[in-house]
Amino acid sequence: PELSEEPPAEMVKMTKSKTFQAYLPNCHRTYSCIHCRAHLANHDELISKASVQFFLMQSFQGSQGRAYLFNSVVNVGCGPAEERVLLTGLHAVADIYCENCKTTLGWKYEHAFESSQKYKEGKFIIELAHMIKDNGWE
Repeated sequence: PELSEEPPAEMVKMTKSKTFQAYLPNCHRTYSCIHCRAHLANHDELISKASVQFFLMQSFQGSQGRAYLFNSVVNVGCGPAEERVLLTGLHAVADIYCENCKTTLGWKYEHAFESSQKYKEGKFIIELAHMIKDNGWE
């Protein structure tokens, strides 16, 4: 057999397991994984109740309590989509997890079956129990 100078892909992955894929700028308020401190989201990506008028009274709930809805996240892996009946109706969602420590953080909305819930498609729910605030929250 021929000898390769490059290690197999699995070995490269293992040596990088504690390195985050993306770092968010220190000048912005960010949310990080409470378990390993990997950056998860910039505060600017949080969808606030004030910015989405038609769901002012709605707060997001995960399986472990309150959760936030984000436009985009980093350092997060996504599982397969499945249909679930949530408090707001039937959705196709995929569990998301921290790429660094593999903790399940919440889910991604892949498809909303009710027209009033379409704004959630492509967005991410992260439970507060799995996040910590970093950078400039004083």
